[in-house]
Amino acid sequence: MRVLYIDTSSSYLYTAIVEGDKCIAEVKKDFGHTLSEKALPEIVSMFENNGLTAKDIDKIIVVDGPGSFTGIRIGITIAKVYAWSLKTPITTITSLEAMAVSSNANTYKVPMLDARRKYVFGAIYDKDNKVVLKPSYLTLDDMNKELEKLDDYVVITNDKITGYEKQENYDPDLVRVVNTFQDKKDINPHAINPDYLKLTEAEESKQ
Repeated sequence: MRVLYIDTSSSYLYTAIVEGDKCIAEVKKDFGHTLSEKALPEIVSMFENNGLTAKDIDKIIVVDGPGSFTGIRIGITIAKVYAWSLKTPITTITSLEAMAVSSNANTYKVPMLDARRKYVFGAIYDKDNKVVLKPSYLTLDDMNKELEKLDDYVVITNDKITGYEKQENYDPDLVRVVNTFQDKKDINPHAINPDYLKLTEAEESKQ
């Protein structure tokens, strides 16, 4: 099975074409505020540089959140257009799942994203990547209360979140992520929407 993976939930573009245990092509680049302009051209170039087209893809896996509101929308839009127009099976995963699966830590894994104002997006997985705390939007204090229940853990993040003895940067293992989730149930492309885990600032203001 040849799988297209797309993650634009941060300032990074993480995308790859994976077949079995082989990564045919991948992009791991920090585009900062230009991600919205660069994501699609980079994905198109990835196909062209390897003599492939979107029709050569058997399935799409796209990250639906949490993370950057704008970034998530970009990745989902690209993935949905590919899936709908070419009738390609598609499914979603969370950015936190991808972070946990990519880690080689032999302990509890705590992927964490800075959600600002002393809030984080976080989750807890055991060493076998089974869910202990599902992906959540919570205060840093509440997250720390959850961590106090654990004997040992490692925090996985690329954000400036300090105060943890064991911490590792997130460098996605795209082959491992794809192989872990490629058999996940397909979703109707029209039913795929961002899963922000929190209200947007505009929605918060209305309330």
